[in-house]
Amino acid sequence: MAIEAKQDLVTNSTTENLLVERSFRGQNDLLGIVKYPILTEKTIRLLEQNQYSFAVDPKADKTSIKYVIEELFDVKVLSVNTSTLPMKKRRVGKFIGKRAQYKRAIVTLAPENSITLFEEE
Repeated sequence: MAIEAKQDLVTNSTTENLLVERSFRGQNDLLGIVKYPILTEKTIRLLEQNQYSFAVDPKADKTSIKYVIEELFDVKVLSVNTSTLPMKKRRVGKFIGKRAQYKRAIVTLAPENSITLFEEE
């Protein structure tokens, strides 16, 4: 019976609803997917190629990242490349722990689109 209900959901839903239900796995907050832009020397060089780098939720997949970026910034996303950075050991005195793990998404926009990260005066 659960399979029939799921098939009805697939046939009655729009593409956006499918992405939200499948990709976010119960997350209600779209803004929680994209956390903040990553600004390093490398990512600033990538801005010239119309590529932007963001820290995203480790559970998010490429389709959900693409959907959220398009909705937040009103741009056309051509591709999304993701990489999960490894956990690194951290030592504070005699205690050993691990730094938080995060996922990086490099988003390539269409040539006519751009995202304003810096306010120019």
